[in-house]
Amino acid sequence: MNSESENSKKLNDFFGSEYRSLKIYVTNRIKDTSSRSAEDIIQDVALKLFSGADRYAPINNVAGFVYRSIKNRIIDIMRTTKKTEQIEINSELLDLAEMMHQSTDNYMLEEMIPVLKFHIKQLKPEYRNIIIAVDFEGYSYKEISKETGIPEGTLMSRRHRAIGILYKKLGSEINKI
Repeated sequence: MNSESENSKKLNDFFGSEYRSLKIYVTNRIKDTSSRSAEDIIQDVALKLFSGADRYAPINNVAGFVYRSIKNRIIDIMRTTKKTEQIEINSELLDLAEMMHQSTDNYMLEEMIPVLKFHIKQLKPEYRNIIIAVDFEGYSYKEISKETGIPEGTLMSRRHRAIGILYKKLGSEINKI
């Protein structure tokens, strides 16, 4: 049996028998810091490990290898979450507010910023994250796709839906005035 199939078998056995423990481990680490679910993180890590199993030397300590990979993924998520959850009023927010303002002449741009900030924070995590990544942090769809493994078309659709939701929310705010 070669190391490729040995690694895959070891990983498969480990994830099969230890999935619940992995889920508890991830849940305890991210409950206060991340909007992603434990299962999403475990599946991301498993996908990367299984797809690269043939590139690794024979894995002797499967548990250590998997837990270290999961820990590293959690750290990556926590770093990006800190960036994305701390939206500051800056030029990117003003640009997005101006884009939304084009169809709302009677609503002052300065009044839109806190409302827009509030509604961005209320979006589903996948919508909020794509808005922040593209509109605030300047990432391209290609860069995000490469990092997350999510197809570019899916990312574009999520951003389009998020912008639509923001338009509706801002429209209802404007009608209150």
